[in-house]
Amino acid sequence: MKKILIVDDELLIRDLLYDHFSSHNYEISMAETGQKALDILSTNKVDCILTDLKMPDMDGLELIKKAREQSEKKVPAILITGFPSIESAVDALRNRVHDYVVKPFNIKRLHDSVEKAIAETSENESTWEK
Repeated sequence: MKKILIVDDELLIRDLLYDHFSSHNYEISMAETGQKALDILSTNKVDCILTDLKMPDMDGLELIKKAREQSEKKVPAILITGFPSIESAVDALRNRVHDYVVKPFNIKRLHDSVEKAIAETSENESTWEK
């Protein structure tokens, strides 16, 4: 079973994503802050991180950078934002974020993006092992 970490300070978004992905056989961990997400990641491995960009304690890009520093494998991340800007999109590209999704989002498109991110990461890891 694939594992996703959902990080958003909005309960409604966390619940929506939890309901959708758990009904599609994903194991879900959730956090409302970047620090709580890092705490989860320190003891749990995940296959993908879905994170909001703007959060109270640290933004989603900072979370992604720190998560990758503490992990031995490159976990794919998808950034979700209600405040899109060219600057944050460019920062997301520089930090190799798999996708940049604007709220309100299409749940099917987001689901497809998660599937693609996990599949591409798995393919890259098996290529590196050869």
